[in-house]
Formats: sequence, structure tokens, C-alpha cells
Amino acid sequence: QMQLVESGGGLVQTGDSLTLSCLASGFTLNWYAIGWFRQAPGKEREAVSCFVDGRPDYAESVKGRFTISRDVASSTVRLQMNNLQPEDTGRYYCALDPYPVRKTRVGDYDCLTYPYEEWGQGTQVTVSS
Repeated sequence: QMQLVESGGGLVQTGDSLTLSCLASGFTLNWYAIGWFRQAPGKEREAVSCFVDGRPDYAESVKGRFTISRDVASSTVRLQMNNLQPEDTGRYYCALDPYPVRKTRVGDYDCLTYPYEEWGQGTQVTVSS
């Protein structure tokens, strides 16, 4: 059974850093697309970052501040978040697309738009001004 468990959220001040972790179980990270999403109260969920076939991608709003990384040995995907801003506040989720080949085989590496099927419970990030 595939499972994703997020951790690392917290309350920080503007300009601080946090690293979120997503521990994956029941599958091997190598073969799947992993994404980080966030949802703020009253807003739609948005894609933040993703990783497929060794290629990371980021939403424009976090480029240059967030870094996604994958550690296959520990089955962990991390999101390093620097220079956090109040607008980064939200619940952060990691998600899995178990069939990225349906996209990559036609050259589509825009993993921010992939149809993610498995989701974790999320971890809260709050950035105070």
C-alpha cells in the first residue's frame, strides 16, 4: 500500500527557512513523480514543486527560494524553503503520480500539472509577518 507522510511544518517568521519531508512507503521513488502542493484557507490548492525523471520544477512564486530533493535510499522527498513570506502560509501536501510514463513518453515533463493520485495528510506552515 502506497503511503505518504509529511513532516517539518511549523510557525516561522518572515525570512526564515523550513525543510519539509515526505516519507514514502509501499513503493520505490525512482519510478514515480512526486509533487508538493499547498492550500491556504479559502484558496484553491496550488502546485509548488515536483520531481520526475530527475527533473525538478517549481511554481513561479517559489523559484529561487524553494528546492526539492529526493533521497531514494531513505524514501524521502524534501522541500527546502528559504526566505519564507506570509503568502507561503498554508497546509503543504506531498503527492504521487504512479504513472508518469504516460506523460514523459510524449515529452511532457510539466509535472506541476500531472494527475496526482495519492496524497499525504499534510503539514502546516505558518509564516508570520
